[in-house]
Amino acid sequence: MSLLSIIVPCYNEEENVPCFYSEIQNYTRFFAQNDVNIELIFVDDGSDDSTCSEVKWLHEKDPSVHLVSFSRNFGKEAGIYAGLKRARGDYVVLMDADLQDPPALLPEMYMAIKDGYDSVATRRTTRKGEPVIRSFFARLFYKIINKISKTEIVDGARDYRMMTRQYVDSILEMTEYNRFTKGMFGWVGYKTKWLEFENVERIHGETKWNFWKLFLYSLEGITAYSTVPLAMASVLGILCCIAAFIAILILIVKNIFLHDSVAGWPSLVCIILMIGGVQLLCIGILGQYLAKTYLEVKDRPIYLVKEEF
Repeated sequence: MSLLSIIVPCYNEEENVPCFYSEIQNYTRFFAQNDVNIELIFVDDGSDDSTCSEVKWLHEKDPSVHLVSFSRNFGKEAGIYAGLKRARGDYVVLMDADLQDPPALLPEMYMAIKDGYDSVATRRTTRKGEPVIRSFFARLFYKIINKISKTEIVDGARDYRMMTRQYVDSILEMTEYNRFTKGMFGWVGYKTKWLEFENVERIHGETKWNFWKLFLYSLEGITAYSTVPLAMASVLGILCCIAAFIAILILIVKNIFLHDSVAGWPSLVCIILMIGGVQLLCIGILGQYLAKTYLEVKDRPIYLVKEEF
């Protein structure tokens, strides 16, 4: 018998855990017919509600349900990494507990893996239910990251995917502290099949990802998989130097030949503010990369486990 590990990162999902478990049970017969057992690994990311209690209750009646509980909230990326390390399966699936990742795709994913694919990923074709502004900036992020990075990140890509053991082991070899899983999935390569589905709204609760968190997450992805911002800062500095040099020549010519001295302090203030803004922007870009280096060299653990079974 083969083993399929289903990793479910959770943060305050007490209402969704039982619903998710019940939904997965609808597909155990399909996998049993294909000689595949299922284990569920819930990774509790420091929840404030009764998520752990719900998982423990499920474990008492079904030993194939497991829990990895963090000492505090470390973020979804840490939850994904912990789940991948805990998974023992020949095949591994990453899913959200809110059922926005349709379990109905699991049989199709498995058959694609058996056909020779190393991973089967999913992407949303619509963003129904999302605020318009959020959807706009999400699409803008994918356009930018794919232009400035050599690692392809598909627009609308979800973390929901099925992977072979070899694929998972390759992901686990990437032990950096600053993690951007969507980029890692693309960076390792391998043969991937994409499945498309329309956006599904959460069954209970509200999303934990607000606009600010998504913005910071997008910066994480850009700085993790592209050094173009550093090059842009350098080019911007060179352009400012060239513009200043040309302006100096124009002022000299006007003063010598046209006897036209430069008048007015407002223009000077505007120039100072522009140059100062450019400098601060470049320093900020450099600071982002330096901060990532600082976090890496401290070599702190990505997460701490409080309880595990």
